[in-house]
Amino acid sequence: MSTVTYRGVITTNKPHKPLTIRLKSRAGRNSRGVITMRHQGGGHKKLYRLVDFKQNKFEIPGRVETIEYDPYRSAFIALVAYKDGERAYILAPKGLRVDDKIITSEKPKLASGNRTRLKNIPVGTLVYNVEIKPGGGGKLARSAGSYAEVQAHEGKYSILKLSSKEVRKVLSVNLASIGQSSNPDHNLVSIGKAGRSRWMGKRPTVRGSAMNPVDHPYGGGEGRQPRGTKRPKTKWGKVVGGVKTRKKKKWSNKLILKKRGKKKK
Repeated sequence: MSTVTYRGVITTNKPHKPLTIRLKSRAGRNSRGVITMRHQGGGHKKLYRLVDFKQNKFEIPGRVETIEYDPYRSAFIALVAYKDGERAYILAPKGLRVDDKIITSEKPKLASGNRTRLKNIPVGTLVYNVEIKPGGGGKLARSAGSYAEVQAHEGKYSILKLSSKEVRKVLSVNLASIGQSSNPDHNLVSIGKAGRSRWMGKRPTVRGSAMNPVDHPYGGGEGRQPRGTKRPKTKWGKVVGGVKTRKKKKWSNKLILKKRGKKKK
């Protein structure tokens, strides 16, 4: 297990300034300044890269100028210069290199990084940055190393198997990029020390069992004590772990053919 991922593919340390903005750090607070997400705050100063998740410039080829690290996401990004003079950041697929050509087309070459509608992609192909709604931009399979496998085309839907093993239907007219998202070794990284967590904007987390009974359901007792409650709970007594949190009437439930399996411990 390494402390950093291999970054030999990265070609520059400086982002393209016109495609960056400064996001205000809210440190887990809402509009009233009340903490709604604990253990957040601090962290290294960083710029947000304006990534184009839609990539809907049809039939305009682009050339990859740089492969870059993005502090706001786990996958790498690529700066693409299109033939019409526009530049844009895209999610870089695994294996993308500088000077590679990419295109969004109805019938593109089945090369990594090219983008087209799901109905034009053969069964068995890996895709990433998949749209859920037409024109809404990629939402599925965007993090490092993630992908979806095209398993079938049925009527107006394409059936995808996600890397979580979930099988779901997606409209065939939706756009998807061919390949697998870059930086697949991201999950092997060990943070290594507490200070690095602070650089990432994560503040210390106190165990519930180390608290007093008034502060947490697990608190109290002499020395180390077992949990003392039948089910895992949050600080506020809400049951977690094994409890379904997905809304029963969520609109996309009917599109899920097979739910993702439980994580192996």
